[in-house]
Amino acid sequence: MKYSKIKTGCINGFKVEDILVEIDINSRSTQQTFKIVGMPSTAVLESEKRVMSAIRNVGFSLPNGSIVSNLSPTSLRKDGSHFDLPIAVSLLEASQQIKELNSNYYIFGELGLNGDVRPVSGIALFLMYIKERDKNAKFIIPRGNEGESAFVNKKDVLVVDNLKDIENISINLFDSYSPNYEKPAYDSYNLDFKEIRGQLFAKRGIEIAASGFHNVLMRGTPGSGKTMIAKRLPTILPDMTKQEIIESTMIYSVAGYMNMIIEKRPFRSPHHTASSASIIGGGAVPKPGEISLAHNGVLFMDEFPEYRTDVIESLRQPLEDGEVTVTRAKSVANYPAKFMLIASQNPCPCGYYGDKEIECTCNMNQILNYNRKISGPILDRIDLRIDIPRVKIDELMSKEEGESSEEIKERVSKTFQIQIKRQNKLNGKLTNKELKKHANLSEKAENFLRQAANNLKLTARSVNRIIRISRTIADSFESNYIELSHVSEALNYRGGKIV
Repeated sequence: MKYSKIKTGCINGFKVEDILVEIDINSRSTQQTFKIVGMPSTAVLESEKRVMSAIRNVGFSLPNGSIVSNLSPTSLRKDGSHFDLPIAVSLLEASQQIKELNSNYYIFGELGLNGDVRPVSGIALFLMYIKERDKNAKFIIPRGNEGESAFVNKKDVLVVDNLKDIENISINLFDSYSPNYEKPAYDSYNLDFKEIRGQLFAKRGIEIAASGFHNVLMRGTPGSGKTMIAKRLPTILPDMTKQEIIESTMIYSVAGYMNMIIEKRPFRSPHHTASSASIIGGGAVPKPGEISLAHNGVLFMDEFPEYRTDVIESLRQPLEDGEVTVTRAKSVANYPAKFMLIASQNPCPCGYYGDKEIECTCNMNQILNYNRKISGPILDRIDLRIDIPRVKIDELMSKEEGESSEEIKERVSKTFQIQIKRQNKLNGKLTNKELKKHANLSEKAENFLRQAANNLKLTARSVNRIIRISRTIADSFESNYIELSHVSEALNYRGGKIV
């Protein structure tokens, strides 16, 4: 009997489990068989044919006898084509066609029938998660995934194009297998806030939202500029930190976006017909949804009431906790989801309720039912509600440009840093306990807010929301205390009632 073992991994939600690929060859058997065991999925079972063809086509031979490949631990279901390469390497080691590799190597890769090693999803998560747990870990990955290894020491990673390359690595010929990190050329944003005419109130509200990572609901008639403003929001958000780049890259890697480094804040805009699983995440094998792909960036939901009720309500936990839990019969997956929600809606189904120039064709029941789709608990999780009126023709035809995104971004970045320095998180993500600690209302501001709360019949959540916005406004003026003027401005972003 001949035996070999190779280390690899398996994604379980947003975690990585160590997997040991064992090969046992019984050369006394009169029949040549190849069996994969250890609770493999259909994709893993198909590895058998790919591995056998790849081994033959690169010049190696299949050993005679009974071959058993065990994926340990057997209690965990294995899924993914990345098991091809470790199974093939373990088989070549067991049959003594290559020398035994260093025991610290973790191997990932899909095999073509001609022996080519193809890229697989999840490499960024594999490398970061395993390296955090095992400082001595080394990796062999497909060349098509080399960009995702940029956050790991270059000396610990080898990239291969073909199964035959493993033979050279086994005899310590490493030079041609070192990764080459070519920084991808990103196009700068071709959108700018200076293109937006008028809407000074809305632009100020969006700047405050961006400064504190607050959730926003924009409401206005068709053509008032809601979508135009939302699409330009990423251009004023501060650059991502290294930790944020790593987090977002790992999420995209698990979702199947291979060899992509996320260096610009994500902007996701799912269609209103999207299912709950595509927004929240899920599937038979759970994958991140749009809210996780928007992590550290923006989730824009246009025509908010047009989304299915279950989709809207499923946002409750992520908006509150900054993560989402996807539960399936055989697995539970937790994905990060700290995103900035920008929602937009018309005031009614026809879009013109309250418009001074076009008459609304909806009856009162239609208007009420349309707006009831956004429940109180969801509205409570949205800090700013901005009413956006029709743009005046004089403003629309004006040749005078507004402030550029670059100018606004400079102010937003400065406000960001004030919050991070004071409390190590942004105001939009503060808990009520943290908000109470860092609010610092002046006596006049506190008395004014108390009077406003009584007059406007504000709930406790609404008061906390106003304090949270006021804190961001105060930070934008570099004020240690929340003054009366800051609370007064924050009250303007409560949004008017529809009826």
